[in-house]
Amino acid sequence: MAIIDTEWLFQDLGGENNTDVVALHATAHHTPGNIPYLQKPGVVVLARPQVHMAGLAGFLDGFDASLRFSHYLDDPTALPTSAQLCKIAGQVCYMSFGPGRTPNIQAKRYFDNIKSSGHGSVLEHAHFSFLFYGISRSVTHELVRHRAGFGFSQLSQRYVSGKVLRFVERPEYCDDQQLHGQFVQRIERAATEYNALTNRLLEMQQAGIDILSAEARTDLRKKVQQSARSVLPNETEAPIVVTANVRAWRHFIEMRASSHAEIEIRELAVRVFLCLQKMEPILFDDYTLERLPDSTYIVNTPFPKV
Repeated sequence: MAIIDTEWLFQDLGGENNTDVVALHATAHHTPGNIPYLQKPGVVVLARPQVHMAGLAGFLDGFDASLRFSHYLDDPTALPTSAQLCKIAGQVCYMSFGPGRTPNIQAKRYFDNIKSSGHGSVLEHAHFSFLFYGISRSVTHELVRHRAGFGFSQLSQRYVSGKVLRFVERPEYCDDQQLHGQFVQRIERAATEYNALTNRLLEMQQAGIDILSAEARTDLRKKVQQSARSVLPNETEAPIVVTANVRAWRHFIEMRASSHAEIEIRELAVRVFLCLQKMEPILFDDYTLERLPDSTYIVNTPFPKV
């Protein structure tokens, strides 16, 4: 397996990295029948930590001046926000704010020691929120199995109309003419059946069929859509916002960017890793990116299960 430069892959996948946005976007395509679909996951960082170092002053000034704790705020090396937050958390554990502390310029050594010792609790203080799109409902069923340290908010097929219906093509289908053609036929048929079923259910509702009656307009729409969604395949797109701490994201990467992981969720996990390493290289610099013989990618670390 070949070791791949993460910066190269981030750029090759069209990565966006500026002050406000870190993202790997996905392009929407359309079938001849104008049904939208995506072939790659879209990954957008919506939120990351902020650190207010000045807030430590009152705490550090309350100790004996001979300890020189207040000099902690004078460290000339600025760290990425999550690394700084986790480093503060770790140093509180041992009150290592004096001259003998590990300075920020040696933060890599500090976090390598944390990773090697398995002291991963300090990594739970930094959270990142992502928007994932261009992923199928098959992927989100796997994704929501990650519980500890995670929060999820996913598109509801009961409340969202078919006007925003999109589908996701599996990686295996994209470059095979026959499989791609079958995928196109399948999603056009699914979209047609969904629209036909929705229209029939609306007719039944307007006719006063009890099972579809409701008092509020929202409930009326929900009852139609919850019935119609039964014909939608696992290839239906399921956008989701996911928030997790660094320790949880590391576990996700190690489980889902593995050669043992299903290929569709692996594509998502590799993109998550690329974005996280772009923002927080110190916390994720122990990972290596490798290309498999089938040209897909995996991620490895000498410090698993931190």
